[in-house]
Amino acid sequence: MKPFTENVVEIIRSIPAGKVATYGQIAGLAGSPRAARQVVRVLHSMSWKYHLPWHRVINAKGQIALLDDESYHEQRLSLEAEGVEIGLNGVIDLGKFQWKPSLHLK
Repeated sequence: MKPFTENVVEIIRSIPAGKVATYGQIAGLAGSPRAARQVVRVLHSMSWKYHLPWHRVINAKGQIALLDDESYHEQRLSLEAEGVEIGLNGVIDLGKFQWKPSLHLK
């Protein structure tokens, strides 16, 4: 695994229950702020293999980015089960629920 990918996997594993992180936030913490799409790739290809809490990763607007109805609802239910509130318009309050790690991971 490449260092960026390893960092992304470790960062996603570190997101605590009841919190969310954005693709761009994870990319930045992993050392490549403009690599949000690579974070999507890592999630898509490695979530099951590494048992990642994929449901805690959302887009910069505070929304679930999945378009597939089944996956969208699975992510929404998983977040709500952890106490993450999702507004009527499908937006998560990043001020309240965004993970803010005290130490930057390397």
